[in-house]
Amino acid sequence: MSVLKSSLIMASGTVFSRILGIVRAILLAATIGVTTNAADAFGVANQLPNNVYAIIVGGVLNAVLVPQIVKARLHSDGGKAYIDRLLTLAIVIFGGITVITTFAAPLLVALYTNGWSSSQLALATAFAYWCLPQLFFYGLYTLLGEVLNARSRFGPYMWAPVLNNVVAIIGMLLFIWQFGLDPVGRRTVETWDQNQIALLAGTATLGVAAQALILFVFWKRMGLTFNLNFSWRGVGLTPAMKTASWTLGMLLVSQIGGVVQTAVASKAIGGRTMLGDQEVAIASVAAMSIAWLIFMLPHSVATVSIATAYFTRMSNHALEKKFDELKTDLADGLRTIAMISVLATTGLIVLAYPISRVFVGELPGTIALGNVVIAMVVGLLPFSYVFMIQRAFYSLEDTRTPFIFTVAQTIFNIVGSILIAIYVDHVWTVVALALLTSCTILIQAILAFFMFRRKFGSLGHSHLTIATGKFIIAAVVSGLIGFAILQLLGGAHPGTFPVLSIVSSTITCAIIGTVMTFVYLTILKIFKMDEIEALEKPIKRLFSRFNQRD
Repeated sequence: MSVLKSSLIMASGTVFSRILGIVRAILLAATIGVTTNAADAFGVANQLPNNVYAIIVGGVLNAVLVPQIVKARLHSDGGKAYIDRLLTLAIVIFGGITVITTFAAPLLVALYTNGWSSSQLALATAFAYWCLPQLFFYGLYTLLGEVLNARSRFGPYMWAPVLNNVVAIIGMLLFIWQFGLDPVGRRTVETWDQNQIALLAGTATLGVAAQALILFVFWKRMGLTFNLNFSWRGVGLTPAMKTASWTLGMLLVSQIGGVVQTAVASKAIGGRTMLGDQEVAIASVAAMSIAWLIFMLPHSVATVSIATAYFTRMSNHALEKKFDELKTDLADGLRTIAMISVLATTGLIVLAYPISRVFVGELPGTIALGNVVIAMVVGLLPFSYVFMIQRAFYSLEDTRTPFIFTVAQTIFNIVGSILIAIYVDHVWTVVALALLTSCTILIQAILAFFMFRRKFGSLGHSHLTIATGKFIIAAVVSGLIGFAILQLLGGAHPGTFPVLSIVSSTITCAIIGTVMTFVYLTILKIFKMDEIEALEKPIKRLFSRFNQRD
């Protein structure tokens, strides 16, 4: 299966999942708001399992699993013994960690918050008891999915989150049916009862469980079976654990930065304040979570799909000592990612306020969220570059170098977050944190690129630089045209069409987004970019098939 076809299969699943994720986020914002205390409490609690998972095993599995499974397939049994033992070990570890962290929910909530009232802490802790079991199922999902990825079956891993979102949306609709909407926080944190907490947080966890367990169906279709096997000695897990040690260290360091940043963000408690003679909303943890969801949409659809397909291919090239082909894959992947990420960055900056209006029911909150989105998406391209370059290092079983450039980024992030906490007004705290993250990710990307070049040689960086420059030129032109259309429609002001309602905002995004994409691709076609020609080939083949049928 070609990289393009694999990427398209994954991207289609990711697009559908992310659309449902946006619907889910809109329903959540309508249910508990964005700049409310309840929204912040749920935001911290629902993020905890992701944070703990990232610290303990998330990146470790991603770093070592595919290369090790590719190697294990050379065994006489096709790698079954290795997979059985690895999955058994993972179930034991995930189960134990989940139990420990769930009991430690009050400590974890206190660690990630700052300046909250006892009632808000109590609500966040109650949510956390229901959300932290997600940790077990996130680990199971990653392990089952990476086994499929290593066998070039990429679709199930990207389509499974669709089921997660469907279950969570059903839970949200049941909550709305039972308890009604509350987008501006009229329901105080003191009035939440156990039924409300269980329904909102419990269905979120049920969705993650469904996302993991559905992968067993695809295992069965591929003829894969799983048997518990506790004989962990002598099967070759030790090299994987040694490789994983640097990645575990990297995750621990990066999560320390995350704890500091979340604690600083939580100090900017959501609500309203006066800025001069104007009432403004204060963006806090919940706004940062939604901005991250918006940020991750193009990254998940494009970068993750492309990098995942290339990762298996690069791992095979590394195993066969074909390092020139590995570098070619990396360069091709970076250019393709750049083409999509540059357009996405420009589009999200131009449409930040209309997009935010889809999630927020009033203009002050829309502006607050839009400011965070703009500051965050500035770092989209370097973030995607880092993700792809990390996979190249992982395919070569080099986890030490990613540790080094991630530590550098985290140090800058921690120092910057502390300075923001001291010197930046709470109205702008989360915006400043988002912009800080974008700047430190840029530093990380530059370090990653030059460290790879120093260790493994040039990627033909001049070609990559020229291609990226052309993408930026095309994006600037399309962005200026998109911004002009936005202003013709009234801009982001009270009562104007782009931010009047969810429907008008969606129409605005569709119109401007379509025009910007057309202009961008047209300019790249004029530039005769290879990436455009690669996209055209499957489309032309599809049309030719239809013509032959006619």
